[in-house]
Amino acid sequence: MSEQDKSAQASERRAYFRVDDAIRLGLRPVPPEELGRLDERLEQNLANSFTVMSSLAAISGEMVVNMRRIENSDPDVAAYLKALDRKIEVLGRALTAGDNDLVEQPAHPVNLSAGGMGVLVDERYEPGQVLEIRMLLFPSFTGVLMFGDVIDCEPVTEPDRDSGYSYRMRISFTHMREQDRDLIIRHVLRCQSNELRRRSPSAGPGEADE
Repeated sequence: MSEQDKSAQASERRAYFRVDDAIRLGLRPVPPEELGRLDERLEQNLANSFTVMSSLAAISGEMVVNMRRIENSDPDVAAYLKALDRKIEVLGRALTAGDNDLVEQPAHPVNLSAGGMGVLVDERYEPGQVLEIRMLLFPSFTGVLMFGDVIDCEPVTEPDRDSGYSYRMRISFTHMREQDRDLIIRHVLRCQSNELRRRSPSAGPGEADE
């Protein structure tokens, strides 16, 4: 098996890692006339302020190898470039927060993976319904746009009755940029790592949030 095939298999396995999280979430049923243009809609939203942080994260991922080389050859230049990257990230977060109605909404409890999610909602959606999904991840302030199919949507049971939501829905992600899928995988792994550090008796104050 080639290294590329091994990498693809590892990425596929990571796509099924799951974590309980709380995210800002916008859901919109996709009308029938738009169903044939889902990939086109994803491309059209690349320059949207909502997805600016995910686009920046994808670019940063492409620069990792070159940055390591610069660190080895010229640490001062590498430090300067990292400072510029942080400045751009601050601007990206400000742009996302200033033009995003999701920021003011309450967080939805979710069980999230790169392949789909279970989420508590107020409105019932029919199985098979295609949804446009806008997801805002914290603390990175990263907005991700994707489309997914409703697998099922059932009234909440214990222990969700006191959550304030009426239904628990399962969604399978069907249309998303590959770099956004990788971004969600990294988010899930980071959340899992933070949770393990919080449970560790040796974790110091604030260590889990690094």
